[in-house]
Amino acid sequence: MSQDVREQTGLDVASSSEYQQNSTPETATSPDPSAVKPQQSLPPKVTGRAIVITSGKGGVGKTTVTANLGTALADAGKRVVVVDADVGLRNLDVVMGLENRVRNHSLDVIEEHCTLDEALVRDRMRKSLSLLPAAQDRDKDEMPLDAMQRLVQELQARFDFVLIDCPAGIEHGFRNAIVGAQEAVIVTTPEVSAVRDADRVAGLLPGDMPVKLIVNRIRPHLVKKGTMLNIEDVLDILRLDLIGVVPDDKDVIVATNRGAPVVDIAGSHTGAAFRRIAARMLGENVPIPTLQDRTAWFSRVLSSLRFTRSERGRG
Repeated sequence: MSQDVREQTGLDVASSSEYQQNSTPETATSPDPSAVKPQQSLPPKVTGRAIVITSGKGGVGKTTVTANLGTALADAGKRVVVVDADVGLRNLDVVMGLENRVRNHSLDVIEEHCTLDEALVRDRMRKSLSLLPAAQDRDKDEMPLDAMQRLVQELQARFDFVLIDCPAGIEHGFRNAIVGAQEAVIVTTPEVSAVRDADRVAGLLPGDMPVKLIVNRIRPHLVKKGTMLNIEDVLDILRLDLIGVVPDDKDVIVATNRGAPVVDIAGSHTGAAFRRIAARMLGENVPIPTLQDRTAWFSRVLSSLRFTRSERGRG
Protein backbone atom coordinates (compact mmCIF):
# COMPACT_ATOMS: atom_id res chain seq x y z
CA MET A 1 0.00 0.00 0.00
CA SER A 2 1.26 3.54 -0.67
CA GLN A 3 0.88 6.44 1.72
CA ASP A 4 0.15 9.73 0.02
CA VAL A 5 1.74 12.37 2.19
CA ARG A 6 1.02 15.99 1.36
CA GLU A 7 2.35 18.95 3.30
CA GLN A 8 1.70 22.64 2.64
CA THR A 9 5.16 24.20 2.43
CA GLY A 10 4.58 27.17 0.06
CA LEU A 11 5.73 30.61 1.27
CA ASP A 12 4.21 33.96 0.40
CA VAL A 13 7.35 35.58 -0.94
CA ALA A 14 6.81 38.97 -2.60
CA SER A 15 8.14 39.31 -6.09
CA SER A 16 8.58 43.09 -6.05
CA SER A 17 12.01 44.62 -6.46
CA GLU A 18 11.52 46.44 -3.15
CA TYR A 19 11.32 43.10 -1.33
CA GLN A 20 14.34 41.76 -3.15
CA GLN A 21 16.37 44.85 -2.23
CA ASN A 22 15.41 44.81 1.43
CA SER A 23 15.79 41.08 1.97
CA THR A 24 18.95 39.74 3.54
CA PRO A 25 20.05 36.16 4.24
CA GLU A 26 19.24 36.79 7.88
CA THR A 27 15.66 37.94 7.28
CA ALA A 28 14.61 35.98 4.20
CA THR A 29 12.43 33.00 4.92
CA SER A 30 13.23 29.67 3.25
CA PRO A 31 11.40 26.32 3.44
CA ASP A 32 12.41 23.93 6.18
CA PRO A 33 13.77 20.86 4.37
CA SER A 34 12.71 18.66 7.27
CA ALA A 35 9.10 19.72 6.75
CA VAL A 36 9.02 18.50 3.16
CA LYS A 37 8.15 14.83 3.04
CA PRO A 38 8.34 13.16 -0.38
CA GLN A 39 5.81 10.57 -1.41
CA GLN A 40 6.84 7.09 -0.33
CA SER A 41 5.64 3.66 -1.33
CA LEU A 42 5.62 1.68 1.88
CA PRO A 43 5.92 -2.11 1.77
CA PRO A 44 2.73 -3.98 2.61
CA LYS A 45 2.25 -5.11 6.18
CA VAL A 46 3.28 -8.76 6.19
CA THR A 47 1.11 -11.01 8.34
CA GLY A 48 0.92 -14.36 6.54
CA ARG A 49 3.41 -17.24 6.42
CA ALA A 50 5.27 -17.73 3.14
CA ILE A 51 6.34 -21.37 2.74
CA VAL A 52 8.16 -22.81 -0.26
CA ILE A 53 7.47 -26.44 -1.17
CA THR A 54 10.65 -27.77 -2.77
CA SER A 55 12.61 -30.95 -3.44
CA GLY A 56 15.32 -30.60 -6.07
CA LYS A 57 14.27 -33.73 -7.90
CA GLY A 58 11.26 -33.64 -10.19
CA GLY A 59 8.39 -36.07 -9.92
CA VAL A 60 8.29 -36.45 -6.13
CA GLY A 61 4.87 -34.84 -5.75
CA LYS A 62 5.54 -31.19 -4.84
CA THR A 63 2.55 -29.89 -6.78
CA THR A 64 0.20 -32.48 -5.29
CA VAL A 65 1.50 -31.63 -1.82
CA THR A 66 1.04 -27.89 -2.42
CA ALA A 67 -2.53 -28.25 -3.70
CA ASN A 68 -3.66 -30.59 -0.91
CA LEU A 69 -2.00 -28.70 1.93
CA GLY A 70 -3.54 -25.49 0.62
CA THR A 71 -6.95 -27.13 0.52
CA ALA A 72 -6.62 -28.61 4.01
CA LEU A 73 -5.48 -25.29 5.47
CA ALA A 74 -8.41 -23.51 3.81
CA ASP A 75 -10.77 -26.07 5.32
CA ALA A 76 -9.21 -25.23 8.69
CA GLY A 77 -10.45 -21.66 8.28
CA LYS A 78 -7.29 -20.05 6.91
CA ARG A 79 -6.96 -17.70 3.95
CA VAL A 80 -4.61 -19.50 1.58
CA VAL A 81 -3.02 -18.74 -1.77
CA VAL A 82 -0.99 -21.33 -3.67
CA VAL A 83 1.61 -19.88 -6.02
CA ASP A 84 2.85 -21.73 -9.07
CA ALA A 85 6.50 -20.68 -9.41
CA ASP A 86 7.22 -23.05 -12.30
CA VAL A 87 7.28 -20.49 -15.11
CA GLY A 88 6.96 -22.21 -18.49
CA LEU A 89 5.76 -25.56 -17.07
CA ARG A 90 2.84 -24.73 -14.81
CA ASN A 91 0.75 -27.63 -13.52
CA LEU A 92 -0.81 -26.41 -10.30
CA ASP A 93 -3.88 -25.09 -12.11
CA VAL A 94 -4.51 -28.53 -13.65
CA VAL A 95 -4.15 -30.38 -10.35
CA MET A 96 -6.69 -27.99 -8.80
CA GLY A 97 -9.05 -28.16 -11.76
CA LEU A 98 -8.75 -24.43 -12.47
CA GLU A 99 -6.98 -24.45 -15.84
CA ASN A 100 -10.04 -23.09 -17.67
CA ARG A 101 -10.28 -20.12 -15.32
CA VAL A 102 -6.73 -18.85 -15.79
CA ARG A 103 -6.66 -15.54 -17.64
CA ASN A 104 -3.54 -13.86 -16.24
CA HIS A 105 -0.42 -14.91 -14.36
CA SER A 106 2.28 -13.70 -11.99
CA LEU A 107 4.43 -12.11 -14.70
CA ASP A 108 1.39 -10.14 -15.89
CA VAL A 109 1.12 -8.69 -12.39
CA ILE A 110 4.83 -7.88 -12.15
CA GLU A 111 4.85 -6.24 -15.60
CA GLU A 112 1.66 -4.33 -14.70
CA HIS A 113 -0.46 -5.82 -17.46
CA CYS A 114 -3.08 -6.64 -14.84
CA THR A 115 -3.75 -6.25 -11.14
CA LEU A 116 -3.11 -8.93 -8.57
CA ASP A 117 -6.84 -9.37 -8.10
CA GLU A 118 -7.24 -10.00 -11.82
CA ALA A 119 -4.55 -12.69 -11.78
CA LEU A 120 -5.77 -14.57 -8.70
CA VAL A 121 -8.08 -17.49 -9.43
CA ARG A 122 -10.49 -18.44 -6.67
CA ASP A 123 -11.08 -22.12 -5.99
CA ARG A 124 -14.39 -23.53 -7.19
CA MET A 125 -15.38 -24.93 -3.79
CA ARG A 126 -13.53 -22.85 -1.21
CA LYS A 127 -13.73 -19.06 -1.13
CA SER A 128 -10.70 -18.77 1.15
CA LEU A 129 -8.42 -20.63 -1.31
CA SER A 130 -6.87 -18.94 -4.34
CA LEU A 131 -4.31 -19.74 -7.02
CA LEU A 132 -1.72 -17.44 -8.56
CA PRO A 133 -0.75 -19.16 -11.83
CA ALA A 134 2.62 -19.05 -13.55
CA ALA A 135 3.14 -18.02 -17.16
CA GLN A 136 3.10 -20.97 -19.52
CA ASP A 137 4.71 -19.31 -22.54
CA ARG A 138 7.56 -17.51 -20.78
CA ASP A 139 10.98 -18.45 -19.42
CA LYS A 140 12.01 -18.74 -15.77
CA ASP A 141 14.81 -16.22 -16.31
CA GLU A 142 12.22 -13.53 -17.10
CA MET A 143 11.07 -13.44 -13.47
CA PRO A 144 13.12 -10.83 -11.54
CA LEU A 145 14.05 -11.95 -8.04
CA ASP A 146 13.24 -8.63 -6.38
CA ALA A 147 9.87 -8.43 -8.11
CA MET A 148 9.01 -11.96 -7.00
CA GLN A 149 9.92 -11.06 -3.43
CA ARG A 150 7.65 -7.99 -3.47
CA LEU A 151 4.84 -10.05 -4.95
CA VAL A 152 5.09 -12.62 -2.16
CA GLN A 153 5.07 -9.83 0.43
CA GLU A 154 1.90 -8.42 -1.08
CA LEU A 155 0.30 -11.86 -0.91
CA GLN A 156 1.38 -12.22 2.72
CA ALA A 157 -0.50 -9.02 3.50
CA ARG A 158 -3.70 -10.63 2.18
CA PHE A 159 -3.45 -14.29 3.14
CA ASP A 160 -2.62 -16.35 6.21
CA PHE A 161 -0.60 -18.85 4.16
CA VAL A 162 1.33 -18.38 0.91
CA LEU A 163 2.40 -21.80 -0.38
CA ILE A 164 4.94 -21.57 -3.20
CA ASP A 165 5.20 -24.57 -5.53
CA CYS A 166 8.90 -24.67 -6.46
CA PRO A 167 10.06 -26.02 -9.84
CA ALA A 168 12.50 -28.90 -10.05
CA GLY A 169 16.20 -28.15 -10.15
CA ILE A 170 18.39 -25.61 -8.37
CA GLU A 171 18.71 -22.90 -11.02
CA HIS A 172 16.92 -19.56 -11.44
CA GLY A 173 13.47 -21.06 -10.94
CA PHE A 174 14.54 -22.43 -7.56
CA ARG A 175 15.96 -19.05 -6.51
CA ASN A 176 12.75 -17.33 -7.56
CA ALA A 177 10.66 -19.69 -5.48
CA ILE A 178 12.67 -19.30 -2.28
CA VAL A 179 13.43 -15.57 -2.44
CA GLY A 180 10.21 -14.49 -0.73
CA ALA A 181 9.76 -17.46 1.60
CA GLN A 182 10.51 -17.53 5.32
CA GLU A 183 9.95 -21.27 5.74
CA ALA A 184 10.52 -24.37 3.62
CA VAL A 185 9.01 -27.83 3.30
CA ILE A 186 11.18 -30.34 1.48
CA VAL A 187 9.33 -33.19 -0.22
CA THR A 188 11.14 -36.42 -0.96
CA THR A 189 10.27 -40.00 -1.78
CA PRO A 190 11.96 -43.04 -0.20
CA GLU A 191 14.41 -43.45 -3.09
CA VAL A 192 18.16 -42.92 -2.85
CA SER A 193 18.27 -40.42 -5.76
CA ALA A 194 15.39 -38.35 -4.38
CA VAL A 195 16.88 -38.28 -0.89
CA ARG A 196 20.25 -37.22 -2.25
CA ASP A 197 18.67 -34.33 -4.17
CA ALA A 198 16.67 -33.32 -1.08
CA ASP A 199 19.93 -33.20 0.87
CA ARG A 200 21.46 -30.96 -1.78
CA VAL A 201 18.48 -28.57 -1.69
CA ALA A 202 18.57 -28.42 2.10
CA GLY A 203 22.13 -27.17 1.85
CA LEU A 204 21.16 -24.41 -0.59
CA LEU A 205 18.40 -22.93 1.57
CA PRO A 206 19.24 -19.95 3.82
CA GLY A 207 20.84 -21.11 7.05
CA ASP A 208 18.27 -19.37 9.23
CA MET A 209 15.23 -20.74 7.37
CA PRO A 210 13.13 -23.30 9.29
CA VAL A 211 12.89 -26.47 7.20
CA LYS A 212 10.45 -29.36 7.56
CA LEU A 213 10.39 -32.69 5.73
CA ILE A 214 7.58 -34.64 4.08
CA VAL A 215 8.28 -38.20 2.96
CA ASN A 216 5.85 -38.85 0.13
CA ARG A 217 4.63 -42.03 -1.60
CA ILE A 218 5.49 -44.48 1.12
CA ARG A 219 4.40 -48.06 0.42
CA PRO A 220 4.35 -49.92 3.74
CA HIS A 221 4.29 -53.37 2.17
CA LEU A 222 7.44 -52.60 0.17
CA VAL A 223 9.16 -51.26 3.27
CA LYS A 224 8.33 -54.48 5.11
CA LYS A 225 9.63 -56.54 2.19
CA GLY A 226 12.87 -54.59 2.21
CA THR A 227 12.54 -53.05 -1.25
CA MET A 228 11.90 -49.45 -0.14
CA LEU A 229 13.73 -47.13 2.22
CA ASN A 230 12.42 -46.89 5.75
CA ILE A 231 11.43 -43.51 7.23
CA GLU A 232 14.30 -43.83 9.70
CA ASP A 233 16.72 -44.38 6.82
CA VAL A 234 15.59 -41.11 5.23
CA LEU A 235 15.83 -39.21 8.51
CA ASP A 236 19.31 -40.60 9.19
CA ILE A 237 20.51 -39.01 5.96
CA LEU A 238 18.67 -35.69 5.92
CA ARG A 239 18.59 -34.79 9.62
CA LEU A 240 15.48 -32.65 9.11
CA ASP A 241 12.36 -32.25 11.23
CA LEU A 242 9.72 -34.64 9.93
CA ILE A 243 6.30 -33.03 9.57
CA GLY A 244 4.51 -35.80 7.71
CA VAL A 245 4.50 -39.15 5.96
CA VAL A 246 2.19 -39.62 2.97
CA PRO A 247 1.34 -43.12 1.73
CA ASP A 248 1.23 -43.90 -1.96
CA ASP A 249 -2.34 -44.40 -3.12
CA LYS A 250 -4.24 -44.74 -6.38
CA ASP A 251 -6.57 -42.05 -5.03
CA VAL A 252 -3.95 -39.45 -5.98
CA ILE A 253 -4.18 -40.39 -9.65
CA VAL A 254 -7.97 -40.42 -9.51
CA ALA A 255 -8.08 -37.01 -7.85
CA THR A 256 -5.56 -35.48 -10.27
CA ASN A 257 -7.52 -36.70 -13.29
CA ARG A 258 -10.65 -35.14 -11.80
CA GLY A 259 -8.91 -31.86 -11.02
CA ALA A 260 -9.83 -32.26 -7.36
CA PRO A 261 -7.77 -32.54 -4.16
CA VAL A 262 -7.29 -36.01 -2.71
CA VAL A 263 -8.28 -34.62 0.71
CA ASP A 264 -11.85 -34.53 -0.61
CA ILE A 265 -11.97 -38.28 -1.20
CA ALA A 266 -13.71 -39.88 1.76
CA GLY A 267 -11.71 -42.66 3.36
CA SER A 268 -8.49 -41.83 1.50
CA HIS A 269 -5.41 -42.56 3.62
CA THR A 270 -3.43 -40.10 1.52
CA GLY A 271 -6.00 -37.37 2.03
CA ALA A 272 -6.03 -38.01 5.77
CA ALA A 273 -2.23 -37.74 5.83
CA PHE A 274 -2.37 -34.30 4.20
CA ARG A 275 -4.94 -33.12 6.72
CA ARG A 276 -2.71 -34.28 9.58
CA ILE A 277 0.23 -32.37 8.09
CA ALA A 278 -1.89 -29.23 7.81
CA ALA A 279 -2.88 -29.61 11.46
CA ARG A 280 0.79 -29.83 12.46
CA MET A 281 1.53 -26.69 10.43
CA LEU A 282 -1.10 -24.97 12.56
CA GLY A 283 0.66 -26.05 15.72
CA GLU A 284 -1.48 -29.03 16.67
CA ASN A 285 0.19 -32.01 18.32
CA VAL A 286 -0.71 -34.80 15.90
CA PRO A 287 1.31 -38.04 16.04
CA ILE A 288 3.24 -39.04 12.91
CA PRO A 289 2.92 -42.70 11.91
CA THR A 290 6.29 -44.30 11.21
CA LEU A 291 7.43 -47.69 9.97
CA GLN A 292 9.93 -49.48 12.16
CA ASP A 293 11.13 -52.28 9.86
CA ARG A 294 14.73 -51.85 8.78
CA THR A 295 16.30 -54.07 6.14
CA ALA A 296 19.84 -55.30 5.91
CA TRP A 297 20.04 -54.72 2.16
CA PHE A 298 19.18 -51.02 2.30
CA SER A 299 21.35 -50.58 5.37
CA ARG A 300 24.33 -51.83 3.35
CA VAL A 301 23.43 -49.47 0.50
CA LEU A 302 23.20 -46.51 2.84
CA SER A 303 26.46 -47.32 4.57
CA SER A 304 28.24 -47.24 1.20
CA LEU A 305 26.89 -43.77 0.37
CA ARG A 306 28.31 -40.50 1.61
CA PHE A 307 25.98 -37.53 1.35
CA THR A 308 27.60 -34.13 1.73
CA ARG A 309 25.69 -30.98 2.43
CA SER A 310 26.75 -27.80 0.65
CA GLU A 311 27.05 -24.40 2.30
CA ARG A 312 25.60 -25.41 5.65
CA GLY A 313 25.12 -28.39 7.88
CA ARG A 314 22.09 -29.64 9.74
CA GLY A 315 22.07 -31.80 12.81
